[in-house]
Parts: sequence; C-alpha cells; structure tokens
Amino acid sequence: MINLVGCGSTHTCDGTTRRDFLQVGALGAIGLSLSDLARMEVRANEARSARPGNNDRSCIMIFNLGAPSQLDTFDPKPDAPREIRGPFQAIATKSPEIQISEIFPEHAAIADRISFVRSCNHGAPAVHDAGWQMMQTGRFFTGGVNTPHAGSVTAYLMGRKTDLPPFVVLPELMGSGGGNLPNGQAGGFLGKAYDPFALNADPSKPDFTVPDLLPPKQIGEARLERRRKLRDVVERTIEGFEKNENAQLLDTSFQSAFRIISSPQARQAFDLTKEPQSVRERYGMNRFGQSCLLARRLVEAGVRFVTINTFLTVFNEVTWDIHGTLPFTSIEGMKNIVAPMYDRGYSALIEDLVQRGLLDNTLVCNLAEFGRTPRVNPAGGRDHWPQCWTVYFAGGGVKGGRVVGRSDPVGGYPAERPVTPPEIVATIFHSLGFDVEDHLPGPAGRPFPLADFGTKPILELFA
Repeated sequence: MINLVGCGSTHTCDGTTRRDFLQVGALGAIGLSLSDLARMEVRANEARSARPGNNDRSCIMIFNLGAPSQLDTFDPKPDAPREIRGPFQAIATKSPEIQISEIFPEHAAIADRISFVRSCNHGAPAVHDAGWQMMQTGRFFTGGVNTPHAGSVTAYLMGRKTDLPPFVVLPELMGSGGGNLPNGQAGGFLGKAYDPFALNADPSKPDFTVPDLLPPKQIGEARLERRRKLRDVVERTIEGFEKNENAQLLDTSFQSAFRIISSPQARQAFDLTKEPQSVRERYGMNRFGQSCLLARRLVEAGVRFVTINTFLTVFNEVTWDIHGTLPFTSIEGMKNIVAPMYDRGYSALIEDLVQRGLLDNTLVCNLAEFGRTPRVNPAGGRDHWPQCWTVYFAGGGVKGGRVVGRSDPVGGYPAERPVTPPEIVATIFHSLGFDVEDHLPGPAGRPFPLADFGTKPILELFA
C-alpha cells in the first residue's frame, strides 16, 4: 500500500522519522535498489512509447471475496435435485439464452451487457488466500516470488494519466483469509512503487474523507513541511547524492507522490458529495455501493485500474462464504443481505457507465477465488470448491449476452471450455491493449515476459 501521511515512530537525529521516509508515496520503492528502480522506469517508458496509438482503456475489478456459490448465483441448475440446486429459482434475463438466480433481478435486467464464464477452475489449495493470488495475478506464489497484481502491471505498463494514482483499491486491502498467505493485492516483484493506493476508509460513512488526501490546513503545515524535507535528509546522508541520476529519479518519485496529496483534482475525484443524493442512493448507501460509485468517479478522472473488494475478510462478517455456521454466512444471509446490496451496486455501476459513455472503454470484471460445493452441506451451506465456478465481464470491448464454457449438470466440474486464472488475467490485459511480447523486470533482474501471466485471453468474449 502507498501510504502518504502515516505517523512516524523511529526518529532520525533531525526529527524526521524512518517510517515517514519509507512510506511517502513511491519512496516505498526503495525496497528495490535505486538502480533497479531506474531501470524499471526506463523499461516502462520504452514499453509505453512503443505501443501504437493511445489506449484510454481502464479496468474495474470487483473481487467477490468469500466466493459466491455458482449454483445459487449465475449458473443455476433448475433441473437438479434440491440438495444440488439449492433453495432459489432460476429466472429469465434480458439475454434470452441466459438464466440466473432469482436473487439478482437487476443483473437479469442488464444481462445483455454481461458475458458469463461458467467453467473457471484452478488446482491451487482450496483456501481463500491461494485463490486470491491466482485470480488477481494469474499465478500461485512459489519459491518466495510474489507476482504483481494485474493493476500493478497496468500501472507499470501504462503509467500515471493524471495526478491520481494509476492503481487504487477500495475500500481497503483484503484482510485475513485464514491461510496466512499474501493476498496478491501488491506490486510483488515490481516493488512497492507499484503497490496500490488503498483508500482505508468507508465511503458510505457521513464523515467520509480520504486520510491521504486531506488538504494542507487539515493535516497541518508542519507535517507537510516535514515531508518536503525528506529529500534534504537523504542528500545529507549520501555523499554526492544530488549529482547521482538515481537521486534525480528518487526526487521525481517524491514529487509524484507529493503531487497526489496536494492535488485538487485528486480530492475532487474522491469527493462523493459532488454526486446528487439520488445517484448515491441508486448505488446503495452501503460500503460496496458507494465503492462502486467511487470507482466510476475514479476511472472518469483518469485512474487506470480500480479493485473493489466486496468484503474485507471472511470472518465475522456476512459475506459470500456461505458455510452455513458461524463465524460464516448462511444461504439465507446471502439472499437477504449480500445479494440485494451487490445486485443494486453492480447494476447501478453498469448503467452509470453506459449513460456517461464510459463502458466501451472500461472493463468491469467480477471475479472470485473459487466456487462452492455442488451439494448443500448439513448446515445448509456450501463449502470451498475450486473445481468450477462462474466469473463475468462487461464493457472494455466485451460483447454482452454471452456464456463461455459450461459446467456439468451439478455445477461441479467444467464440461466445456475450461478456463484457468492465467486466462482471466490475460483477458484483462487483452482488453487493456497489452502486447504479450512486453516484459517486466522480474526477480533478480531477469526479464519476465507478459506472456507468462497467461498467453490465452478468452477471445470469445470479444468476437
């Protein structure tokens, strides 16, 4: 996470804290050597300039943390036995050949703009954290190598478009998934310079503000002045620093980070009070709904990639994790609490993007770490099941009203066109216009081809 105004703890001799130095914006990239960072910047600039044309595409990734049941949501099996199909009926949608669960009527009304992939699967462990890694980066982390999030890759290859960060996570980074693994929402081997800007606030609260974007009078001139002095601290510490090209890069990084907290444009984009109350209510006055509205404002203002975490953890919160017993959720809890909130927020986002002429250039992908067991368990819920589940896409060049892949009669395994996480990430990259011949600076300075994330996008979505 890029943290711009965190309080310090360990002080240097002149009063500036070590934590201040390490947390101010892109200065977190000092986790790499400065020469590594310089090489990364050069390569990124070369990749951007070599790509023909101007790509104004952006992506909103809605991550359904907890994992919805495919049978109770977007791959219903109305002819299966009750213990398989669950308690909900399948309903028709605006796309004649697609049925979904009755608990998503607003999805049904816009199904002609959505395309579903009903055969997603992976072979990683059936724990949330492993699935989070796979679906957001295309890879399961091994050998101590953390692959960057798709948004971090986007930030590296496309760069900043405005004063706003190129990659933002709403409302905050994922919490615990029970597996004690990295969650995949970071810059990985690209370094901390490509970590997302995490909001760390609930946009539905009446007193909602973005701590890292408070205007100078509210965070105090003294605090800002301390951050202005950080470069001086480094200059006094490293002999000949000012003449070093890496120092110039560090200074540029600092100025870029400082530009965010001092930018009226950034504060404007995050200011939900600029929206009519009727629009805010259409999205739903809850954390997820207002995060969807904020995501629309951010891509409209030039943010390249926004990830919305539908929930923050699977513990002690009503989520998609419908095991049926505490501290998890029941199927009824999903029906009465989760589904109405989610249905409303997502449909409002799609309709708003359409009305503003933004959907064609904004890919909205709805992902999850795995599915749920085909058979309802004794507690009336469903357990983890990475063998088959549904994800879906809209906008960003995707043709709506389609179904790619098919699950078997009980929704347990792919029966046609199996799709894996690398293909999901490759699909995002394809929408954004990335060339698989591009490469990233990988671990130990070795080139990391973009193709290694996944060479096969789901082209049926675009044809």
